[in-house]
Amino acid sequence: MKLILFVLTGLAGTAFAQAPWANGPLQVSANGRFLQHTSGKPFFWLADTCWLAVQKFSREEAKSYFENRRAKGFNVVQCTAVQMLTDKTVYGDVPFAGGDVARLLTTTGSDPADAEQYDYWDHLDYLFETAAANGIYLALAPTWSHTVRRAPIPADKAARYVAALAQRLKDRPNLIWLNGGAAKGDVDADVWQAIGVAIKQHDPRHLMTFHAFGRTQSSSWFRDATWLDFHTFTSGHRRYDQDTDGKRFGEDNWRYVLDDLAKSPRKPTLDTEPSYEDTPQGLHDANQPYWNADDVRRYAYWSVFAGACGHTYGQNSVRQVYKPSDPRPSSGAKHFYTAVLDAPGAGQMRHVKNLMLSRPYFDRASAQSLTAGDEGEKYDRVLVTNGKEFLMAYTSTGRDFKLALGEISGAEVAAWWFNPRTGEAAKAGTHKNTGTVAFNPPGEPGRGNDWVLVLDDASKAFGPPGAGAAR
Repeated sequence: MKLILFVLTGLAGTAFAQAPWANGPLQVSANGRFLQHTSGKPFFWLADTCWLAVQKFSREEAKSYFENRRAKGFNVVQCTAVQMLTDKTVYGDVPFAGGDVARLLTTTGSDPADAEQYDYWDHLDYLFETAAANGIYLALAPTWSHTVRRAPIPADKAARYVAALAQRLKDRPNLIWLNGGAAKGDVDADVWQAIGVAIKQHDPRHLMTFHAFGRTQSSSWFRDATWLDFHTFTSGHRRYDQDTDGKRFGEDNWRYVLDDLAKSPRKPTLDTEPSYEDTPQGLHDANQPYWNADDVRRYAYWSVFAGACGHTYGQNSVRQVYKPSDPRPSSGAKHFYTAVLDAPGAGQMRHVKNLMLSRPYFDRASAQSLTAGDEGEKYDRVLVTNGKEFLMAYTSTGRDFKLALGEISGAEVAAWWFNPRTGEAAKAGTHKNTGTVAFNPPGEPGRGNDWVLVLDDASKAFGPPGAGAAR
């Protein structure tokens, strides 16, 4: 028999009382594992993917999009300043004078009602302002790997371009730099190094990382780069049997986290491109099954419980801003972006952020040694994380599992079941904090019946998981 659960909490609020950067600029935590504000407040990266926001949003569409993402709890949006040299805004403006990346094409004035004044870079400014009005950072890639490779863009011109861009944007409070752009760091390495160095020289205040090619990680190339503040990896869009080269981690994105955090110097890491919701498995063949909300939740909890400092979500149509005016979509997208802004996974991502912020933050780490018996393989794997006063275990299938207690503080532990689909939590009794205990998640085991077991030091009297910030 399954335990009858009584719901205690609903969805957490989505409005923000103040802009996140009111707590100071972002920095790496002292233990090299997380991001925080200079005030000491933790920053859990929860990003949406909208690579072509600059190129394809009108001002009105941008406003609506950022308001939607704020309501869903996103605090970062990943986008590109210039993906291709042929880029234009919806207003027909191009980024460079004569196609020369070293010369930003700018005009006098910035009045959007005057087409002669409102240029490409004014539109980028507007996106920053609109994102800021909604408490959202833009993680901005200056360019994209295929543009660097095909144009080609030499290192000296790339450095001059990003120097001008950094000078323009350095006072924006909601900026994070994404060097790369689906790039292999050992291809055009001189260009990526030049970009990183030039940005840091002209804008040392903002954090920077490197967005890597599928199934690769920035730590493979830039472990010691002084311009790189935290690592990212792209676990990519392939299922287990499709991942036939490289490390062959397949869908186990948690393996990248453990690999990154084991390296020296230690830097925070996160998955900035896992499988997108409503995307064909493998990315390109629309005849393949499509990734769904169950999958994107699994990627989020797996990576975060392994020790990631946040997570990035993506939806196939939104990431490319697929509109009726487009001749055809990429990667088998089936709906225009406006129809899927409220895709199930998009609304469920906030729950992992709320959960992690509801418990003490900076001492959390992977705790797989606390699984007693079978950790499980592939979809049956149970991921465990803990701090000094709490423990969490995630199962993507709702299967039974056992844990060895006694690692966290307290004579007794208070148990909760947290639902990643709804953000609701229910009490599940107390246990002596010793020995091995078997746990039986609600519902019948199966794909998509995912649950988080939360065990707290009962003496701490924490509130329901996902409700409010612990400290």
